[in-house]
Amino acid sequence: MRVVIFCDMEGISGIQTWPQVTSGTHIYEECRKLYTEEMNAAVRGARAAGAREVYVVDCHGAGGEHNFKSFVPDLLESGAQYVLGHPWARFTDAYEMGCDAVLFVGAHAMAGVPDGILCHTVSTESWHNASINGTFVGESGILAAIAGCWDVPVVFAAGDAATCREVQALLGNEIVTAQVKKGLGRFSAINMAPKDACSLIEMRVAQALSQKKNWPKPLKFEGPVTFKVELATPDGVSDFINRPNVTIEGPRTVTSTADNFWHAWDQFWYRH
Repeated sequence: MRVVIFCDMEGISGIQTWPQVTSGTHIYEECRKLYTEEMNAAVRGARAAGAREVYVVDCHGAGGEHNFKSFVPDLLESGAQYVLGHPWARFTDAYEMGCDAVLFVGAHAMAGVPDGILCHTVSTESWHNASINGTFVGESGILAAIAGCWDVPVVFAAGDAATCREVQALLGNEIVTAQVKKGLGRFSAINMAPKDACSLIEMRVAQALSQKKNWPKPLKFEGPVTFKVELATPDGVSDFINRPNVTIEGPRTVTSTADNFWHAWDQFWYRH
């Protein structure tokens, strides 16, 4: 079994402020360890369930020298391969080889969710809403829709209560979740102790991967597929001028249409 684990920092237990996830701050260094340990727990769970190839993708844009490289190298769990420094939502190699399932660790809610800790969609300052064929999605939805283009399901997600609620609404109650904290607002939370969060993740990842008959269906959208983003300010549309099949619909609205979501995303997200 080949699995991919997409990891982000905002959904990790013990994290609820921007300095904790921003490269260069003192507190970021200690939070990198929390991030690495929750990811390690998912790797152990995947291996226990029989996964022989595990690809772990660091999806956290910490900025600076740690951009998409926030894991602590000497703490990495053995038995997995680690994708570091790769542009966000561009890793498809495992899908092209044949992938069985996707897992999310440290996932966060989409922009605008009142109890979503550090909630945002892709860009904290630039995007207000994103949707696929009219269905609002956050980062988890975007990654799930990309996987769906290769018929790969997302079977597990760990994060805060808002994120667990979001992925179940989008992917179905079959997805196994691990709620490691509950938002009291955007910048405060009730958190599990890190060791307890790691134990929960390891156990539920193993459970999710061991029950293939209960896996959610891959997230697929019937073509043509339109990805629509509402930007925060009108000047943001300048980044999308003259892109093939990308249309500026209004002062702050951009759409990309293609036969499937991956092609629509590929046109829209020029982060090669």
